[in-house]
Amino acid sequence: MQNVQTALVKAGLGNKVKVTCPLNADVYESSSGLPSGGDFRAEIHGFVSQLVKFLSDNGCPFTINIYPFISLYIDPNFPVEYAFFDGNATPLNDGGTTYTNMFDANHDTLVWALQKNGFGNVPIIIGEIGWPTDGDRNANAQLAQRFNQGFMQHISEGKGTPMRPGPIDAYLFSLIDEDAKSIQPGNFERHWGIFTYDGLPKYSLNLGTTNSGALVQAKNVKYLERKWCVFKPNAKVDDPQIAPSMSYACGLADCTSLGYGTSCGGLDARGNISYAFNSYYQINNQLDDACKFQGLGTVTKSDPSTGTCRFGLMIEQYYGGADRQLGYTRMALALLVVLWTIL
Repeated sequence: MQNVQTALVKAGLGNKVKVTCPLNADVYESSSGLPSGGDFRAEIHGFVSQLVKFLSDNGCPFTINIYPFISLYIDPNFPVEYAFFDGNATPLNDGGTTYTNMFDANHDTLVWALQKNGFGNVPIIIGEIGWPTDGDRNANAQLAQRFNQGFMQHISEGKGTPMRPGPIDAYLFSLIDEDAKSIQPGNFERHWGIFTYDGLPKYSLNLGTTNSGALVQAKNVKYLERKWCVFKPNAKVDDPQIAPSMSYACGLADCTSLGYGTSCGGLDARGNISYAFNSYYQINNQLDDACKFQGLGTVTKSDPSTGTCRFGLMIEQYYGGADRQLGYTRMALALLVVLWTIL
């Protein structure tokens, strides 16, 4: 960061282009559970303080990623309504200051941490905030629409938070799903997009501009032939080759839509196998060899999609992005959508 800042100054851009380093909200905590108890975590206090001093000295913003969904995911006792902006949650009272949603409370915990360390004037940017649509029982289009629309409405009012009144600069995460993203935090990690892999809006979202909630889908998307790889109808679900075949397919493709509470969570055993086989088949451009699976797979032209579970088709090479399928994007993209920046 220091080298980048030096280069910007030498280029005469030091006052126009600002350096920052996105951090997750776990770099600070509250000893009291209230925003006013906020401070940087003890074990990294020195490092974070040094970073913030650099930002302050150079007039740069502190960029933080805030994810109420993660709090709900890791804590089964987390009050669900507190993640949203509808005002239905039991308010949190901090010395007379009332918080009705987690975003404001989390944001102000950071503000308190900055103030306690002598950096109360450092500007804050929300580098990432959003809600996934699959991969967990609380990750679906309905809740994602509720959260993202609520957040857009919340910041469009320009009121800010109790500790930082005024407009908020924020980036909604993300534009499209990322197939290659690590799922170590959870299967939901590949499903933050507001669009499907082939450019279809997952839900309506008013961005505070002129779209009135109707997102525009990608045009002229070209797919490979309408055929899918499925589990052979006459194959037995207790075949010993099924487990290693599914493990192989899911290890190289994406099966994060399978599981309890997910979009494909209602599939039976045969459906789960078919989904895994097709994921691998499509990501390999529908190659014949990609649907063998020890003789357990077969190609069908009858769409096996059912209900909320969509069996994807590979996008045709060289159209709309090659090697993308089922939300699988071969390249790890930086998919931040600048949805609201108020200077």
